[in-house]
Amino acid sequence: MASNPTFKPSEGKREEFRRYLEKTGVMDALTKVLVSLYEEPEKPNDALHYLQNKLALQAGGETIDTLKNQLAEAQEKIEMLEKENSMLKGEDKPEDDKPSAVTDEITEPLTESAEDKAVE
Repeated sequence: MASNPTFKPSEGKREEFRRYLEKTGVMDALTKVLVSLYEEPEKPNDALHYLQNKLALQAGGETIDTLKNQLAEAQEKIEMLEKENSMLKGEDKPEDDKPSAVTDEITEPLTESAEDKAVE
């Protein structure tokens, strides 16, 4: 939807919208975030990112960076668990082609008993 630069909402609609923003706390939140940016001694390179993070913290949520990190960690864990699951199902062999400790424990007694039988 393209905006019309010549369109001006009626004064009544503007006032109604302003009251709505004040009533819901949006004006207060935006003012606080903009003041914190103004008071920042070293201005951030990405002011929009700064505002997003500050608004998220103010709303009681987590910052975008925190959520991105959590998502990356969860994706890594999912990938690891999918590999483990497929290995347990026998679909893939372990990457290092070494038998696991469980496999060693199972085969060792069988090997010993075969040797014992050969000695007897």
